[in-house]
Amino acid sequence: MPSSTLMRSSAVLLALPLAAALAGCKTETTVAEQRPVRSVVAVPKLLHDDRQAVGEVKPRYESDLSFRVAGKLLARRVDVGAAVKQGDTLATLDTQDYHNRVRSAEAEVSSAEAALVEAQGSEDRLNRLLKNGFTPKANYDTALRNLRAAEARLAGAKANLDLTRDQLNYTELKAEFDGIITAVGAEAGQNVTPGQLVVRLARPDDKDAVFSIAETALAGPTERGAVLVWPLSNPDLLIEGVVREISPVADPTTRTYTVKVTVQDPPQQLRFGMSVGGRWKGSPVPAVALPLAALFEKDGAPAVWVFDQLTASVRLKPVTVARYEADSVIIASGINTGEIVVTAGTSMLRESQKVRLASPASTGSTQ
Repeated sequence: MPSSTLMRSSAVLLALPLAAALAGCKTETTVAEQRPVRSVVAVPKLLHDDRQAVGEVKPRYESDLSFRVAGKLLARRVDVGAAVKQGDTLATLDTQDYHNRVRSAEAEVSSAEAALVEAQGSEDRLNRLLKNGFTPKANYDTALRNLRAAEARLAGAKANLDLTRDQLNYTELKAEFDGIITAVGAEAGQNVTPGQLVVRLARPDDKDAVFSIAETALAGPTERGAVLVWPLSNPDLLIEGVVREISPVADPTTRTYTVKVTVQDPPQQLRFGMSVGGRWKGSPVPAVALPLAALFEKDGAPAVWVFDQLTASVRLKPVTVARYEADSVIIASGINTGEIVVTAGTSMLRESQKVRLASPASTGSTQ
């Protein structure tokens, strides 16, 4: 064999192992570039609304009762928890000053009545003299003005007497309706001013369960929604209620929203101030529950990374969040049944990036 042919054959034989080695390196490099990710398969399941909170029983109708006049509180006849009837006397003021005012007003009325009698006699006398031509008309006009002034003074004195008698009656604070005393604001011997809280009276049959709810728990249907309420001391006693009011502004300290639930047909054992639990009531709805780590953000909106099995790559897909829970997020829409969602390492991914599943995908539901 010629030496040149032998040399070419040797070169080919040496090149084959080298090419195979290079091809193997390229394959290993491609596999290494595929980031391993964990994932779950989106499978909607019927999920109950598990949003729960702890609140307090408060009266729906509650009035701050106060005196309409100032004075020294002589006695407060009720304490917190007392049941009262409409018209019951709850507290009284010292009445000495108001009795003196009544006597003074009565004296003014008597004086005005005497002045009126005198003015009436003068007017009658001058009227007869005027008819007989024995007095000028100017004198009669003066007597008539004095009569009208006396009548006005008497009317003013009687009005003042009525006012002082009303003020005397105002020294007794009475219950406006049947109810329960829920708070007191003044003690015997204390000087109180008009409008100052003395006792707080609540209607016993109208009760609200009041909760402080985080904004994440408000996601989903809440307006006029049905709620189940139960005393923490008796979890088996389930009572139905309806959302009556949701505060439009968060508490500046706790950053929570006040939700008031009207309790329907509250039992007697449900007392004011009692701690209660509550949860939204409703039929289970199909939804996908994903780990919180699966959630990403796209243009300020929630999204998830979905694995494309044909291209072995990921793409970002916007979703609608129904609510957040302790360790999962409930997706309302945006994910189709059977899609594979990346649940770990989402912050390191980019659009159309090649990935490989680190383990067989599990079912995308945590409940």
